[in-house]
Amino acid sequence: MNPADTAFIILCATFVMLMTPALALFYGGSKNILSTCMHSYAALGMVSILWALFGYSLAFSGDISGLIGNLDHVFLIGVGGEANGPAANLPHNVFMAFQCMFAALTVALISGAYAERIRFSAMLVFSALWTVFVYCPMAHWVWGGGWMAKLGAVDFAGGAVVHMASAAAALACAHAVGPRTDLGKTPMIPNNLPMTLFGGGLLWFGWFGFNAGLAANALAGHALVTTHLATAAGIFGWMLLEYLRFGKATTLGAISGALAGLVSITPAAGFVGAMPALVIGFAGGMICYGGILLKNRLGYDDALDVVGIHGVGGTWGAFATGLFASAGINGVNGLFYGNPRQLVV
Repeated sequence: MNPADTAFIILCATFVMLMTPALALFYGGSKNILSTCMHSYAALGMVSILWALFGYSLAFSGDISGLIGNLDHVFLIGVGGEANGPAANLPHNVFMAFQCMFAALTVALISGAYAERIRFSAMLVFSALWTVFVYCPMAHWVWGGGWMAKLGAVDFAGGAVVHMASAAAALACAHAVGPRTDLGKTPMIPNNLPMTLFGGGLLWFGWFGFNAGLAANALAGHALVTTHLATAAGIFGWMLLEYLRFGKATTLGAISGALAGLVSITPAAGFVGAMPALVIGFAGGMICYGGILLKNRLGYDDALDVVGIHGVGGTWGAFATGLFASAGINGVNGLFYGNPRQLVV
């Protein structure tokens, strides 16, 4: 074990934990503020319990046909302060706690799609089932030694496991529960834009732990730089399209662009250079803006644009990783560095 890595990942875990209350603020700018905030806090509590009971074991314990883990660590058996987990540089319980924060945030993200039209009890049942039957297998496929990892897929911090997966669930939820009854009849303006901006700023802050939580080394520093640059570029990609469309940029557009940049760089943060990160973020801001416009054309009511930002941005980021990854950074080359297979994977 490395004491510096241990201290660093404990700090990163707290950053990622803060992202769920930050998401509550970001989503809380919607009309039904208390209900929307409650979704995030309930997800943080319930998923943490499920993770300790058996979720962590299903994601990171052994391997069954590349599809799911086993039950070796059910009830956190064997998950203590020893370095006997997937990360040899960390105490097993620190690695488990860090991954727990990712699981809770992912479930909370989905709530933006069904906000303002779901019973709390139904939200709890859905979130519990989705954690067990979707998140745990996907985390195993990519990070736990499952079939996607064996294929050579790379996802540095969750572009697929967190953002694409939560957005797919959000789209399904939006179709299942249907649109809000007053959609199109009354203006759906945010309840509290300063709250949304503050929540978005806290998400930006927490994302440094989200993307750089690997070890206290140069790669973590690199991921921090690429994360920040892509986020900054995402703001201007989004605002540029707003300006071209309406003749002015908006504060909601600026923070939405920042989130688009964050999502877009998440799978690529530790695989691409600083200049490609700017390109990924800037393009992500524009692509996600287009993704939100498609919502009206396709006719689904995604109240807080989970699909347009997390789904579209995560997909673009995964694609961009296959384009811009450089072996000089983290051992993986993409298409632009002579390895077209990585883009296919």
